[in-house]
Formats: sequence, structure tokens, C-alpha cells
Amino acid sequence: MKNHAFFIEFCYQLAEASVKAGNHPFGAILVVGDEVILSSQNQVNSSGDNTQHAELELMRSAAKSLSKTDIQRATLYTSTEPCAMCAGAIYWSGIPHVVYGCSAVGLGQLTGGSLVIPCREVLLKGRREVQVTGPVLESAGLKIHQSFW
Repeated sequence: MKNHAFFIEFCYQLAEASVKAGNHPFGAILVVGDEVILSSQNQVNSSGDNTQHAELELMRSAAKSLSKTDIQRATLYTSTEPCAMCAGAIYWSGIPHVVYGCSAVGLGQLTGGSLVIPCREVLLKGRREVQVTGPVLESAGLKIHQSFW
């Protein structure tokens, strides 16, 4: 069975590809069992839409192409801890587990972030439990962000 580091490294590859496409360095995947079933990248710059974060794009695709049962068995892996907007969407989507690479606090320290809220804080407000794991391989994620910001 593949471990969290394996999937986070895949997310980091997506984040690097996102930068090459002219966007911010964020990538996300949805995994059911041991299989990547969907992937996405940040599209904020290329779309001109500040809501096109990798996680939101992933959940939009999942809602259109997966059954509710598959979504409820999935783990969302993301290169960087989900922002408050994405954490809320993750909650409402029914995804039960989030694993992230770079932490919101780490990214905020690097970029001088203006809305640094760990996703655990958002997700703890809901009635449904969402398991959060991270940071995983954070130093590798911070290097990607350092070269971008």
C-alpha cells in the first residue's frame, strides 16, 4: 500500500506543473483505496477566478463524475493545507479525510499571508468529523513555494 508521502509527492509535482502553466503552486488529488481517481491544479491566474483553487477544482470534478459513496471513501491529498474556503467546501462535499503537505502556517510565514487559518480549525466547527493529517514532507513543499513567491 502506498503511504501519505507517495501521494504528497504527486501533489508537489502537480504544484510545479501549475507554476509552469502560469498559476500558483498548488496541486491536489483524490484517492480511493490506493488509486488516484482525480487530480487538479490551481487555475487562479489562467482563469482570472480567485476561487479556482486546486481543491475546489477537484471537488467540482468529483461531484460531476463520482458517486456519493466513492466520495465518502476518498482521501483528498493536497500540496498545501486547504484555506478556509476550501476547508468549508471539503466539509460540505462529504470527503472524510484530508492529507496536506505544506502547512498554512508555514506558507503564511513565507508569504506574509493575510488569512492564515489552519483547516483543522474550520473543520472542527462542523458536526461531521473530517480527519486531517499533516504536514507531510513540509520542507519539500516550502521549497516549491520559496521559488515561486
